[in-house]
Amino acid sequence: MSKLTEFDISAYILDKQGEMSAMKLQKLLYYSQAWSMVWDEITLFDADFEAWANGPVLPSIYEIHRGQFLVNKRMFPNGNAKKVKGDASDTVDQVLKVYGKKTAQWLSNLTHEETPWVNARGDLSPIARSNNVIDKGSMHEYYSGL
Repeated sequence: MSKLTEFDISAYILDKQGEMSAMKLQKLLYYSQAWSMVWDEITLFDADFEAWANGPVLPSIYEIHRGQFLVNKRMFPNGNAKKVKGDASDTVDQVLKVYGKKTAQWLSNLTHEETPWVNARGDLSPIARSNNVIDKGSMHEYYSGL
């Protein structure tokens, strides 16, 4: 199977959930990646999240929605939702079942209480800009322990 990208997963999430805020998409991508590492012992995609002030963000996805509040599937023409199958679709579906009805702010607040984002931020002020990468190992370790 060809490797999935964050664009494929974005298209899949937006296919399932419809239009949503850019921040909510970022958090659903984050939890999809985290739980895939725990449940399937594989990363969904290679891209790294950075510990931004509003929580985990994929810069490659941010480039697409910069300046937009809402995102939809049409914004991800290089994402293929049909490539997301098997364990990957099962995992994302479970994440959407648990987190999909939550607000973007609720999801952002949750990430702010969790060790991977907190550790990646270090002693930065809450509103400071940061490109610190959230280590995949710390994500796996933290979510495995929940």
